[in-house]
Amino acid sequence: MMGILRLAARLPLPLLHALGIVMGWILYALSPRFRHYHRTNLDQARYTEAALRRKAIGETGKAALELPAIWLLPHQQSAALVREIAGWDLIERAMAEGRGLILLTPHLGCWEVSAQYFSLRYPLTVLYSQPKSKAFDSLMRVGRDRASMKSVPADMSGVRALYRALQRGEAIGILPDQVPGGGEGEWTEFFGRAAYTMTLATRMAQARHAPVLMAFAERLPRGAGYRIHVEPLPPAASGDSPERNMNRSLEALIRGCPEQYLWSYNRYKVPAGVAAPGTNAPAANAPA
Repeated sequence: MMGILRLAARLPLPLLHALGIVMGWILYALSPRFRHYHRTNLDQARYTEAALRRKAIGETGKAALELPAIWLLPHQQSAALVREIAGWDLIERAMAEGRGLILLTPHLGCWEVSAQYFSLRYPLTVLYSQPKSKAFDSLMRVGRDRASMKSVPADMSGVRALYRALQRGEAIGILPDQVPGGGEGEWTEFFGRAAYTMTLATRMAQARHAPVLMAFAERLPRGAGYRIHVEPLPPAASGDSPERNMNRSLEALIRGCPEQYLWSYNRYKVPAGVAAPGTNAPAANAPA
């Protein structure tokens, strides 16, 4: 399997993205689960345009097939797929403060290449949820454990590693729209519906007084590479919790490039042991 993936990594990005569009449509045709979340999440966000919905299917396929190139190419080659960057001065100023940096990179565009690019310039520790597939976990660790980038599991040992990185004045990367485990989040609106939202990022920012920036890597047309966008996390509106402000900021980021968001992700699932919004009874079994 790894040999096949290494061969795939050598394919030019335009070809990988072209094949990804085909793969996205195959997934859409064969997977009821994919179709369900793709449709209902787009409906929830009120994206009804047929052209955008079709394009989002292809972008999901691209997200899958670009991973071999991002993870298995040498670090310099992987990061070199980034052709443009907007807002890098925000990162340089934040790192110069010496209090560390929290980078929020949602499931938008190619979130993996953002980490590759950043970690060529500054040390980066990223939090990840271990996948069920051991083979995929091994592939992920190969791609994410570089000389200046370290991946840590989404458990207490990983959280401690994130705090230590901030104490050293380094950066950490978090997927803020990943559904956390029970007791690690709160129900907060996301595109008009309650979503169980992690509290880790905002707690760490408050505890360490660390700056927080949002970033995503937009796929350029026809496999031309990526354009990284870096934006500050805006101050909370009156009455907003830190988590609602984070979700509101993510919504704005996604609305700038909605076709590249991972709409097939089950963002509104109820984790095991967590009471569904509006109820007092914890869920016995979380939906897949």
